[in-house]
Amino acid sequence: MIGMLNGRVIEVGADSALIEVGGVGYETRMPAADLSALHVGKDVRVYTSMSVSQDAITLFGFASSSAKRMFLQLQKVSGIGPKVALSLLSTLPVDRLARAVAEGDATALSKAPGLGKKGAQKIILELKGSIDLDAIEGGTGSSSRQRDVDQGSMQVVEGLMSLGWRQQDAQHAVESACQDNGIETPLNDADVPRVLKLALASLDRGR
Repeated sequence: MIGMLNGRVIEVGADSALIEVGGVGYETRMPAADLSALHVGKDVRVYTSMSVSQDAITLFGFASSSAKRMFLQLQKVSGIGPKVALSLLSTLPVDRLARAVAEGDATALSKAPGLGKKGAQKIILELKGSIDLDAIEGGTGSSSRQRDVDQGSMQVVEGLMSLGWRQQDAQHAVESACQDNGIETPLNDADVPRVLKLALASLDRGR
């Protein structure tokens, strides 16, 4: 079982990254905000979980151990598989996701593609009271910089999704906007509106 990768980023796609470790490239599916923090050619540490099904073997990766724990915990809920768990972590940062479960906020959870209101209520029913909020909120990233990346980039992605764009398209547009315009990540508050405008313009041109 592969539990963690320490290696170099070779490619970053709409929903996955290719990470080279010891000459072997691992295709790793990751939440949108975690992908936005990756840069080709940079070294990275990713906490991973392997999912084995009849059709495929898939490696899922996360920037923090707390996100990986949440990913595994979500799958303890009957009917929630790795794809939906990843969708939840792409829609809400792990700390906000944990708080939504703790507070019974089914509306926030149901924003995740592929879940729905009934699925959100089921997650709350089965997990409420079993998530350690203090542990998650105190360890959502390897550093405060990583948490900033999650919040800034995810805010733009969520804004685009609220306008009707698909998550994968929104993520790619945000990444391209930052790279093409020399905007450094993590995004600060002043850069968020600019990146949103640039990403939206890029998406509109691609219609």
